[in-house]
This record gives sequence, structure tokens and C-alpha cells, in this order.
Amino acid sequence: MALQLSTGEASATGPRSENQDALRVVTPAPALAASRGYLLSLADGVSQCADGGLAARATLQALALDYYATPETWPVQYSLDRLLTAHNRWLQANGGGQPLLTTLTALVLRGRRYTLAHIGDSRAYLWRDGQLMRLTEDHVWEQPGMQHVLKRAMGLDQHLVVDYREGELQVADAFLLISDGVWSALSDARIAQLLQSSNDVQGLCQALIAEAHRVGSQDNASALLVRIERLPEAAALADTLAQLAHWPLPPRLRAGQHFEGWRVEGLLGESRQSLIYRVSDADGQPWLLKTLPTSRASEEQAGPALLQEEWLLRRVAGRHFPEVHALPQRQHLYYVQREYKGQTLEARLRQTGPLSLAQWQDLAPRLIKALGLLHRRNIVHRDIKPENLLLGDDGELRVLDFGLAYCPGLSHDEVHSLPGTPSYIAPEAFAGSPPNPQHDLYAAGVTLYHLLCGHYPHGEIEAFQRPRFAQPVPVSRYRPDIPTWLDELLARAVDASPEQRFETAEEWLLALDMGERRSLDKRPRPLLEREPLRVWRTVALLSLLINLLLAVLLLK
Repeated sequence: MALQLSTGEASATGPRSENQDALRVVTPAPALAASRGYLLSLADGVSQCADGGLAARATLQALALDYYATPETWPVQYSLDRLLTAHNRWLQANGGGQPLLTTLTALVLRGRRYTLAHIGDSRAYLWRDGQLMRLTEDHVWEQPGMQHVLKRAMGLDQHLVVDYREGELQVADAFLLISDGVWSALSDARIAQLLQSSNDVQGLCQALIAEAHRVGSQDNASALLVRIERLPEAAALADTLAQLAHWPLPPRLRAGQHFEGWRVEGLLGESRQSLIYRVSDADGQPWLLKTLPTSRASEEQAGPALLQEEWLLRRVAGRHFPEVHALPQRQHLYYVQREYKGQTLEARLRQTGPLSLAQWQDLAPRLIKALGLLHRRNIVHRDIKPENLLLGDDGELRVLDFGLAYCPGLSHDEVHSLPGTPSYIAPEAFAGSPPNPQHDLYAAGVTLYHLLCGHYPHGEIEAFQRPRFAQPVPVSRYRPDIPTWLDELLARAVDASPEQRFETAEEWLLALDMGERRSLDKRPRPLLEREPLRVWRTVALLSLLINLLLAVLLLK
């Protein structure tokens, strides 16, 4: 069952010559509505600026287009804030020397929750159980005579500050967005009377506009009303989690057995945390089926963690990550991902020893790019190490095992837990720092260091230790053949202080590229290029000597 809404909207110019208000209701396809929600927004362009109407319309257009392009793993508020900050810069840069200013009140309804973004003096109200609750404050100056002068608006300041509010939805809730042309003429009590008078959302919007102008509003007047008709049982990841009660753990599977359309080839891996079977589909293609051992059946968070792992893998689909099967007929708790022929970097290290410099330079940027893709989707892997990096026979480097992956707003850790492999955990994580992309970048630094020399920059760390970190051992101590720039780059990547390390994957890639370029620039140049005067003097002297020798021979 999906979220169902009723919406109405109305806008009128009034005594003004132009309507600089803008309204937008976005009702996307069902799958996108479930993952990103419904977007409803109102903007009121500031008439004293270059083009208030343009500012209002452009803001709602950019928001409607860009919001649905953000990754599903981004929280709604994070997505809105990123987009509005970028659009604020656009408004400042495109006013032809004058500011493009507009208010904005935007509402996202997703699943069973709402998120409200607000800046300026438009208003948002919640009508619930016969009570009208104002959800926004007016960003205007409170001094006498300045009550309608905005102190915060889109395009006004370089540093954008938006108010955000979140909450749970209830059936029959109604959200009302109105411009100041409505609320400046109508009291909250009068608005509540009108909302009480009818269930026709479109008719109510028109009534609010007409009433505002009837009692003397001199401004454009706009209203947008949305009522919650039905709530979903769950949303997004929660839709899948709701099936847990109906999905028992699979029985112990045997080679040759058929299970839910899969042929079981055998048990590939077993640990306290999971079971992994090699299976094949009807076409004989190899896949890996991951489930839980029966010993974890009573663990409250084990099942949700497995399904979250699957959900995150679906959201990072791409060349650097395993493909996940759709599983339309699943009846048990498991998920299936494609099996790729190849070798983990840990197995390769054990088999052939440390990587050559050329091999390292080929793999390093691919690992960092994969992490950059993860982090742009708001996911922290938390277990980057050679064992979880597969170099496929097709030449692709893939990041495996999302069992510890963290997504803010979705993931929850047990108190005092420290997920990951100790030797690859960032120093600040031992001190209680919450998961963030820099932890992955540190683990990647340790991984790349380890692949070059087989050692760890701060020594091997056991699970029971609470290590003290000093300066890392330079990788050149074990590999004197590596260039100085690479020694310095890895030292920065595994520095004990997060302030000294790379902040983003993109920064690290740039440093890697610049280091390689400098290395190429330091190759010995030809003598003619380095000392052309000496070369040409030598050539001239040799030519003179040869000519003198020829002259002597001719005189004889």
C-alpha cells in the first residue's frame, strides 16, 4: 500500500501587474515516490529585486529536477540542503549585478514522514485533528516599519541558512503552504475556519485566495494544500524489512539441491556472521547466496542488517560493486549477488607477494574512485581491506562485503561497538568518532600501503588492543625502490591525525595524479635539452677538427 494524497493549488495576481509567486507539485512514478517522496513547494519572488518572478520559478524548477536525481541513500534534509546551497549561488551569480531573491517553503512527503524546508516569509501550517499549527517562522526584521523586509531569503546571502523540520504523518493530516499575500490579510483563526468548512482541497485553496483579496490584500496570493488520504504500511527499506516476519532462515542447503529456483553448487564460506553458498540460475550462471547461520536466528538486528546490506548494494550498482539479483519470488531470508571469477588482493598478496609499482599505480586510482562513488551516495563501507577487494578476470576491481556498511539515518550500531578490522580502523574511530568517509580513506591508505610492502604503517593491531598512534613507518623503509612522492602520499593517507589526511576521495585522486605527473617530469632529459650550448659547442668543435683533418689530408 502506497502513500496517497489529495492536492489543491491556487494563485492570483491581485492588484499587482505581475504574479511573482510560483507553485509546484511533483508526483513522480510509484518507485521514485517510494524512494524519494512527493515534493510540494511554494516560492514568492521579491519584487524589489531584478526579477522576483524568475527567481521564484527558477528555484522551484531546479528543486523539482535536481531533488529526484539525488541518491536514494541521501537523507531528505541532506539532499535539500545540498541542492538549495548550489541554487543559492546560481541566484547570486545570475542577477546581472542585482540580487535575484525569493522565499521558499518546500515539503517532502515520503513514507510515513514529512520534511519541511523554509526560508523567507511564506508560511507552512499543519491542520491536524481540527487544530491549526504553524510550522514556520517569518524571516523578517522586527523593527518598526521593517516587518516586511526579509532578513533571510534565497539569493540574499552567500551563506545560506534554511530552517528544517521533520515529523511523523497521520491519516487526514493537511499541510497548507501560503504566500504572505494570504496570511497578511487572514488571521490564523480565519484560516482555520475555512479549513474546517470543507474537505475539497482545491476549493479551499481558491477560497483562501479569494478571501485574502476580498479583505484587502494588495499582493499576489497563493495557496497549496495537501491532505494525507492513506499511509503506507512501510517505506523504502522498511518495505523489505516488513517481510522479515514472513521470511524464515533457509534450511541447511546441500550440493545438488534445488532451492527457490536456484541449484545449490555447494557451501563456499561459513562464519559466525553468515553463510555463503555458490548457486546457479536456470541458465547456469554462477551466483552467491548469502544468509545467516541458525545460531543468529534469535538476534533482533541480524535479519534487518542482512536486508540493509542488500538494499545498499542495490543503491551503489556499478562497475566497482557486485550485481544483486532482483529475487521476485523470495520466500526465505537471504539475498543473491553475482559471482565474479578472479582473486582478492589479499590472496594475490599471499601468492605473489607485494605489488610492483606499475600494478599499484593501476589499482590505486580505481579503489579511490570506487570509494568516491560510495561516499557521494552517503555510504561508508567501514571494512576496506585487501580481503574485500576482488580483482576480476575481466580486469575490474570490485569492492565486496557490505555487511558493515553505514548509511546515516538508516544504520545503527550497538553501544561501544567498533566495526571493522583493527589494523585498518582509523585512529579517531578508536576514540569514538562516528563513521565518516575519512575512515574509509584511511583504510584505503593502509590497504595500499600493505599491498606495496606486506606491512602495516602503525604495526598490526589485534582486536583486544587500544593502540597508541605515532608517526607511520615510511613505506620506503620496506620498499626503497618507490619514488619520494609516493612515500609522501602514503604517509599523508595514513597519518594518525585526520586533519593531515585527505578529506575526500577526489582530493586524494588529484594528489595521486599530480605526484605521477611530477615523477614523469623528473625523468632525465636529453643532454641537448638540458645543456644546449655545450652540445652545440662540442658539435662545432668536432666539425672544425674534422675539417682541419680533411685539409691536412688534401695538402698531402
